[in-house]
Amino acid sequence: MDDLTQLRLLLSQSEDRANPSAEELRDLLERARHIAVIGLSRLPEKPARRVPAYLAAKGYEIVPVNPRADRIFGKQAYSRLEEVPGPVDIVLIFRPSDQAGAFVRVAAARPERPAIWLSEGIRADAEIATAREEGIMAVQDLCAYKVHRALGE
Repeated sequence: MDDLTQLRLLLSQSEDRANPSAEELRDLLERARHIAVIGLSRLPEKPARRVPAYLAAKGYEIVPVNPRADRIFGKQAYSRLEEVPGPVDIVLIFRPSDQAGAFVRVAAARPERPAIWLSEGIRADAEIATAREEGIMAVQDLCAYKVHRALGE
C-alpha cells in the first residue's frame, strides 16, 4: 500500500469528513517547519508529549505553549499562543474538545494564518468550520504522529 493510500485509510477513520485531503496533508507536512504545540505536556507518558517529541525528532521546530511550564524540550515555553514570536506554520492543539474552540479562534487570528490541527479525539466543529470558511487549513480528530508515519516521512 503506498503512502497516500495509507493516509486516505487513516483519514477515513476520522469523524470529520471535511478534513484536508491526503495530498493537502502531505504538502503541509513537507513545507511546515515551526509547530506551536498548545498543551505540550511535561509528562513523557502522555500523547501531548510523545507526539511533539516524535515531530521534533523528525526535524520540526517545536514551540511549547503551556502556562504551567518554563521550559520543555530545553526550549522556552510560552503561556499563551499570542506570546509566541516569529512565524508558526502549524498550531497543534492538545486540549479537551470543550476547551479547543477558544484555542482554534486564537490560532486563526495569527497574522501568518497557520494551519490548525486538533489531535485525535479532539473536535471543535463550529470553530474549525469558521477557520475553514476563512481559508485556513484546519484538521480535527486526527493524530499528527499517525499521519506523518503513514507518509513515511
